[in-house]
Amino acid sequence: MTDIKFAAIGIQHDHIYGQCNCLIRAGAKLVSFFEKDEAFAREFGEKYPDAKRVTDPAAILENSSINVVVTAAISAERAGISIKAMQHGKDVLSDKPGMVSFDQLADVKRVQAETGRIYNILYSEHFENRATVKAGQLVADGAIGEVIHTVGIGPHRLRKPTRPGWFFDRSLYGGILTDIASHQCEQFLFFANRNSARILSASVSNRANPDSPGLQDSGDIHMATDNANGLIHVDWFTPEGLPSWGDGRLMITGTHGAIEIRKNIDIGGREGPNHLFLTDKKGVRHIDCNDVELPFGKQFLADSRDRTETAIPQSRVFNAMELALSAQKIAENTASSEDK
Repeated sequence: MTDIKFAAIGIQHDHIYGQCNCLIRAGAKLVSFFEKDEAFAREFGEKYPDAKRVTDPAAILENSSINVVVTAAISAERAGISIKAMQHGKDVLSDKPGMVSFDQLADVKRVQAETGRIYNILYSEHFENRATVKAGQLVADGAIGEVIHTVGIGPHRLRKPTRPGWFFDRSLYGGILTDIASHQCEQFLFFANRNSARILSASVSNRANPDSPGLQDSGDIHMATDNANGLIHVDWFTPEGLPSWGDGRLMITGTHGAIEIRKNIDIGGREGPNHLFLTDKKGVRHIDCNDVELPFGKQFLADSRDRTETAIPQSRVFNAMELALSAQKIAENTASSEDK
């Protein structure tokens, strides 16, 4: 258990519940929250009745007993909230994307360096997915040799009628690669065991939503390090008939084997999420990862207490977002030149 207290500022995305539950499971206490929107605030308050709703974020920022601020505000607002939190002596756990522009990235990096606070993004498709955590353990143990290639696929269900207006505004959500693909950018760096990569190509498109011109419903990235290549595809085309928000997959090729992860569902028929398939010289086997421990929350709280970087290196937090932003820029520049 820990005596770390945290609060939420901005709860516009359902990911806030994953962020809060991650820290609560690890022993932290959610004490308060701020949200202007009554509907979001009501739902949040019902799920966390012991957390006090405050009418001004200053009540959180200026409360010295609060150690950590979590945010899942409108994507374009997360950087500003995080900066204020760090300037008030708080560590931060943001939803992805943590920022939607290079200027915001530069500002967050500058304030993090100035204050020495921890700025983290909960890349949940890695740290809250038990099969992906297990894959990290297997790779670290040498189960497939040296990683030389990854393929990350992140399809999502659009649920268009339920989405708020900002979701379709490019300036507010940052573009599909900045948003969804930041998950896969972080995973590529992790499994390649590198701190940075270069974008070889990237593309975005609106294939099936002409009534929402600000929405990008499909995107791709090709990237590389000195030791590995990675492919990423993300989209908003999960069929209504799939009993999950998306058939997220990760394929990792090593010099002596391969791993495939079905993060949320095995359409082959096995029950539940967290399916891992390991192929090596001995054959092929399925590993049920539902009992794998998720260490991120405890590591993050230990880092907050001990001023360490065990959950994720601070540099990789930023570099994953830099990769996503770079891919977004390349993709949009390419699209603009093709339109001319």
